[in-house]
Amino acid sequence: MASWVSKTRLAIAAVAMMVTSSCSDGGGAGQAKRTEFNIGWSIYAGWMPWPYAQQAGIVKKWADKYGVKINLVQVNDYVESVNQFNAGKLDGVTLTNMDALTIPAAGGKDTSAIILGDYSNGNDGVVLKNAKSLSDIKGRTVYLVELSVSHYLLARGLSSVGLKLSDVKTVNTSDADIVGAFASPAATAVVTWNPQLGEVAKLPGATVAFDSRQIPAEILDLLAVDTATLKANPNLGKALAGIWYETIALMQRRDAGGVAARAAMAKMAGSTPRSFDAQLSTTRLYGTPQDAVAAMKSPALGSTMTKVRDFSFSKGLFGQGAKSADAIGIGLPGKTLGDTNNVKLRFDPTFMELAAAGKL
Repeated sequence: MASWVSKTRLAIAAVAMMVTSSCSDGGGAGQAKRTEFNIGWSIYAGWMPWPYAQQAGIVKKWADKYGVKINLVQVNDYVESVNQFNAGKLDGVTLTNMDALTIPAAGGKDTSAIILGDYSNGNDGVVLKNAKSLSDIKGRTVYLVELSVSHYLLARGLSSVGLKLSDVKTVNTSDADIVGAFASPAATAVVTWNPQLGEVAKLPGATVAFDSRQIPAEILDLLAVDTATLKANPNLGKALAGIWYETIALMQRRDAGGVAARAAMAKMAGSTPRSFDAQLSTTRLYGTPQDAVAAMKSPALGSTMTKVRDFSFSKGLFGQGAKSADAIGIGLPGKTLGDTNNVKLRFDPTFMELAAAGKL
């Protein structure tokens, strides 16, 4: 099993205590200008451009241009990387839209998503044994990482066939154990992500009955930065955008340079070039800043985040003090979902727009 599966994408309700003392309003007040920053990442196909950029000198190039130093910090456990960001040990982190909402934002940390990197386009799926369609899942026991995007995907899939979460029983299963669990003759339903998804789909009688291609652009992978730090140090955002889009342009090339870049990313992910390219094939990259800006400004993002926040609130991921799904404000370009006086997650296209305009 490739090491990049450490991206467990797990939303932990325990951190959703309103820790607001150090991140009250998202402004730069009280934040000193700085020149050195720590950005956390964990191994996942869509995030491997970051360590490659460091290896290739792209990080230093853009950091030097803006007079900053950027340390890319690998955290072997995805959840731990998000928790370190939430605790202030990291200035930015790679994470999903759901986890950005349910961990730092729900914990009271004002967080800005400044790069929209990709969305799952088949990387996550519901697999059934001896079934003709997803409707056959009714009454079954489903193995999955509970309170994660797998749980969200299950809920979205069930709604597509007129079922509810109460129509199945779920068993919390770690990502490391999910393939073994489904291999048991007694197990007939599982929700997971690649590469485990590919493994369980190969088992006898298995069918992928629903996957993230059917809910496009709902499971999003982001780079998020502490809002106050970003406002006090906008050059950090400019450097990060420059790093990202130069690297993305390189990895998408079909010439020898692009092949070499993807092979280097595969090696850092503990994978083979062929396997890494397969992972990328079910990861819909926003390949240009123009593409990413359009996606962030699309009304579809508001619809997606409404679904994500409603699901998260229903599962208690906003903490005991939250009385409705509106408790946490989500800032989108041109509008706010929820409490305008408690905006804790912001989708900020500013730096992607600079990249799109060639102004970095």
